[in-house]
Amino acid sequence: MKTSTEILELVVDGSGIRLDKYIAERCELSRSHIQKLIAEERVLLNGRAVKASQKVTSGERIVVAVPPPTPISVAPEDIPLDIVYEDDYVMVIDKPAGLTVHPAPGHRSGTLVNAILAHCPDLMTIKGSVRPGIVHRLDKDTSGLMMVAKNDAAQMSLSGQIKRRAIKKGYLALVSGHLSPAQGTIEAPIGRHPRDRKRMAVISTGREARTFYKVKEYLQSYSLLEVHTETGRTHQIRVHLSSIGHPVVGDAVYGKRSDLLGRQFLHAHRLGFRLPSSGDFVEFESALPLDLQEALKQIAS
Repeated sequence: MKTSTEILELVVDGSGIRLDKYIAERCELSRSHIQKLIAEERVLLNGRAVKASQKVTSGERIVVAVPPPTPISVAPEDIPLDIVYEDDYVMVIDKPAGLTVHPAPGHRSGTLVNAILAHCPDLMTIKGSVRPGIVHRLDKDTSGLMMVAKNDAAQMSLSGQIKRRAIKKGYLALVSGHLSPAQGTIEAPIGRHPRDRKRMAVISTGREARTFYKVKEYLQSYSLLEVHTETGRTHQIRVHLSSIGHPVVGDAVYGKRSDLLGRQFLHAHRLGFRLPSSGDFVEFESALPLDLQEALKQIAS
């Protein structure tokens, strides 16, 4: 959760591309947001404010000042939570599929944040309460383990561990086809899709991204994978697996819908980190939800 202006610095690699398009391909910001920042002179090209249509040249330097998001009103809601662990600093929650993590314009209720505020009202005191307690996220239709900070000290500790890549996160994913080799690393930069701003894609100007996988089992025409990520790019696992021709089953955005289940087969089943209270390393596991178990049974039958 960003509570102060974030400074992004880029060195242009390539020429003849519009400034706004180039930044959009390199950063996880929408093109409309970038154009707004340019109009507000929060974007400098070689130290000067220029127009969004300005063509960039290799070697030029871009500085983008991204202000913190405007706080939105978030109301507590009595939504059931599956709390795996809790102390005075942190909660570990097993998020069901279909639950959006945080409110956004046009979608300000029925989220995980609304639920945790009802359980822990003091979360509103965390500095910059745009997404109180949220230090990482899962896609709406991805289930599994998430950690939630309950105070500023926990927020700093968990965010620091994420930045140092000290958090251990494991996922179970069912993909189409038999993935070979049975164990490997997908290393490919991810950025906004150049034509569809709601999607991410593997593009040369994207941010570094690294995904590790291991086949747990081949099931008919599918592969059940254990997946770990070293980086945390938006939709990283889904984009990487789709990019090598093995999309996550049921992923309508990067693959196709499936008769086996109504969402993507992706579950955050393992989460390990150091407790902000003591520094002790703890690790939690979550069993596959019933809908994913049922999908595997259908394949085996």
